[in-house]
Amino acid sequence: MAKYSGSWQTITATAINDTAALTDSNYPYALQGGTATQRNNIKEIFVGGEGTTSTPVALVFARDSTASATLVGTGTTGAGARVPALLDGSGTAPATAPKGGNSAATDPQRDTAGHLLHFSFNAFGGIVRWVAADGYEISMVGNAASLGDCSLSGVATTGAAATSGHILFETV
Repeated sequence: MAKYSGSWQTITATAINDTAALTDSNYPYALQGGTATQRNNIKEIFVGGEGTTSTPVALVFARDSTASATLVGTGTTGAGARVPALLDGSGTAPATAPKGGNSAATDPQRDTAGHLLHFSFNAFGGIVRWVAADGYEISMVGNAASLGDCSLSGVATTGAAATSGHILFETV
C-alpha cells in the first residue's frame, strides 16, 4: 500500500458546466488510477483560498464521464499542480503509479451523476477540509471513466479566485 499527496498551488478554477470538458490548468486537480485494476482510496481533500478580495468559490469533487488521457502536473516550481508524491519517504510505489495533475492531452469531463463532494467557501483566506470517516473513503477503481478517473473543478457558479491545496489518497 502506497500513500500519496497530490497538490496544487495558485490555481484559479474556471466555472465549468457538467456537460463541458475541463480545460488545461483551469481545474485544481484530477486523479486517475495507474492500471485497469488499481484501487485508490481518497482520504482527505483540503482547499485554501488565496483571493485578494471576498470571492465565493464553489468546487465539486466528482467522477468523470470522460477519462483523462496523458494526465500530467503542470508545476515543478511556483504555481501549478504536482504529480502525486509518496508520503512515506521510504515507501515503494506500485509498478504503475496513479496519475495526477491538471493538464492532459484529453482533459476529463465531470459525470453529471457522479458528484461526490461539494465545497463552497470564501477564497479571501477561507479554507475547506474534508476527511473521510473510517469506511467512508471515496474509492476509485481502474483508470477509465467513470470509476477510475475523478476531478476537483469549479462549478458554473464559482467565482474566480486562486486556491492551493492537496488530496491525500492511498493505493491499495
